[in-house]
Amino acid sequence: MEANTRGTGRLPAAFLTPGSSSFMDFLSAHQPQLLPGNRQLPQVQGVIEAPHGTTIVAVTFQGGVILAGDRRATMGNMIAQRDIEKVFPADEYSAVGIAGTAGLAVEMVKLFQLELEHFEKVEGAQLSLEGKANRLSTMIRSNLGMAMQGLAVVPLFAGFDVDRAKGRIFSYDVTGGRSEEHNYSAVGSGSIFARGALKKLFRDGLSESEATTLVVQALYDAADDDSATGGPDVARRIYPIVTVITDEGFRRLTDAEAADIARSVLERRLEQPDGPRAALL
Repeated sequence: MEANTRGTGRLPAAFLTPGSSSFMDFLSAHQPQLLPGNRQLPQVQGVIEAPHGTTIVAVTFQGGVILAGDRRATMGNMIAQRDIEKVFPADEYSAVGIAGTAGLAVEMVKLFQLELEHFEKVEGAQLSLEGKANRLSTMIRSNLGMAMQGLAVVPLFAGFDVDRAKGRIFSYDVTGGRSEEHNYSAVGSGSIFARGALKKLFRDGLSESEATTLVVQALYDAADDDSATGGPDVARRIYPIVTVITDEGFRRLTDAEAADIARSVLERRLEQPDGPRAALL
């Protein structure tokens, strides 16, 4: 804050001057040290141990897209947290799920939310879904220095494209490279197992109910083979976060709704421990 405004209750001139519709550009110009990628890390030997979040899955269905995540965070071979939040609304029609270094990922999501809100206030309109995906790509790229030191953030972005009237999914690498995924996607340590389940069970024309069950099935399979992914914890009443994005906007399933789906999956697994089989032609 400018010195002549301290203690006066007045905003600095920078806050009142028309400029870029990007909050990151504004922050870069006036308080660059607040950007995650500009922070200096202490010099340490080896990989920095920090809680990591895993696994995020997304599936499109008729009318929208589902984004879901398990609740476990790990630090090495230890469970750091059992009920971490990994899926957040980005704005009314989009959401982001985080995998990677949990603290940095949550901070990046908050900055992304501010970025979209700032654009809407300055421009008087929302970014297109494609534009939102591009903004997130830029933010990930700015974290490359930390990613090279083992503090990577790899989100999964999903939303309802109001122009195309359908759900869309975007995945990223640590350099900010962006790819649009078709039908389904998964990121995180359990993603290879979750993707296998999604590939086996996905079909065109899924209903919302079928898609929400599918993502929980995929997360269950990921937890079955990946120790860093947490499955439904009935004893502690901790269940996956499942969110739905349609033309009506973002909605997170209630704990009771998520519990019902998880319990139905668990009951079926008593008969088929390895999960449902894909139909044979």
